[in-house]
Amino acid sequence: MNRKLSYSVDDESNDIVKRYEQYLEGAATGYFDVEELETIVEYYLRKGRTKDCSRALELGLQLHPNNNALKTKRAKIYLAVGDNKKAFKVLESLTETTDYEVQLLKIEVLLRLERANEARSLADKVLKEEADDTDNVYLDVAYIYLNQGDYETALELLKQGDKFNRKNTDLLFELAFCYEQCNDFDSAIKTYNRIIDVDPYMDEAWFNLGQIYFALQDFTHALEAYEFALTINEKDSLTCLQKGHVQFQLNRFEDAIETYKEYQEMISDKWQSDLFIAECYEKLERYDESIKYYLHSLECNPKNFEALTGVGICLLEQERFSESYDYIQRALAINDEAADAWVYLAECCIGMDDNENALLAYLKSITLDPEQPDTLLAIANIWLEKEEYATAIQYYKIASGLDPNLEYVDLFIAVAQFKLGNYEDSTLHLNKAILADESAAGLFYELCPEAFNSVDEK
Repeated sequence: MNRKLSYSVDDESNDIVKRYEQYLEGAATGYFDVEELETIVEYYLRKGRTKDCSRALELGLQLHPNNNALKTKRAKIYLAVGDNKKAFKVLESLTETTDYEVQLLKIEVLLRLERANEARSLADKVLKEEADDTDNVYLDVAYIYLNQGDYETALELLKQGDKFNRKNTDLLFELAFCYEQCNDFDSAIKTYNRIIDVDPYMDEAWFNLGQIYFALQDFTHALEAYEFALTINEKDSLTCLQKGHVQFQLNRFEDAIETYKEYQEMISDKWQSDLFIAECYEKLERYDESIKYYLHSLECNPKNFEALTGVGICLLEQERFSESYDYIQRALAINDEAADAWVYLAECCIGMDDNENALLAYLKSITLDPEQPDTLLAIANIWLEKEEYATAIQYYKIASGLDPNLEYVDLFIAVAQFKLGNYEDSTLHLNKAILADESAAGLFYELCPEAFNSVDEK
């Protein structure tokens, strides 16, 4: 489950970095105190710019030799580039080994070096020694385990930290996230509701609550959560998009179109949202409007498989078979591994009375995805028309094995068996077909008028 987190911009750190970069260009003085250099290194670390980190650190150690705080940053750089042994060696060389940040870094390095027992012992020691701000200490240690993907240990730590401060929303966000990772969605929902109880205007909590409900396919509650989030922050494009998706899932296509259009007002690249709008119109069977949005998406992204397929489907629904065929062919030129696109191509061929090519397209589709009962039924029907009755029966039986409730499958088997002269088998399947639908008898005699003569002879 993805989290939507807010990030604050530290104007002061940006100013310090700007002055540092001006210094490198020769446009500013070159003295920075330890705290300023720590800020610069952390800034580049957050950006993943490890070379710039190292360069700033070298300047720092020139200005402030043997400073433990700066040496600690060297260990963080080694961690960032994955050199865990060097990071550990730096941390071991520090004179101030009881420093809080140093101990947290040691826990992380020990975990990366797969020395889990030592890491946990040190973590327990830190948790015991840091009596002040206990809930945040648990949170800091939990972050380390979270970053290593050890959600169970992180969850245990966060639950302990929660006991010291039931209103620490930073901790509660991570606690809810851990519950999600451990598939305990009920507890995650309760935790997000606790955050909302502390601060009802925490839009991130409402959004994340919506995400859980969406994943659980509880679309009504998901919509409610997204709407609360948008009430707090009406310009949040991601929440607006998710609201559109959930309205689509609720078959509220008109509402979804409105929401997707609101989303488009917030973004610059609209080709993907055009797809969402087009699909809504398609569901409403307003095919001309759907085609318009699919084509607009294609203008921005000509190799858009979904848009090409979408236009093809709409044209197919309008029985514009040759036009549909061209779009589906273009889609398959981009992705010929899409089983459903081969089915659409086959349906175009059927519409143009080209059963031979329809059969080839259907067969290609089931080689890509064998578990398609409707497609197998369509293949069997073509073989039936070609009077290849034994082959038709083979496909009917495979289709029926995948979906015993396929409409008329027993009727068609009865027809094929009759044509082969297998009258007992034909009667058996015809009786099953009549039990499912009384009209099957009439259809059977329409397809096998010669059966009347067989009855008369008997």
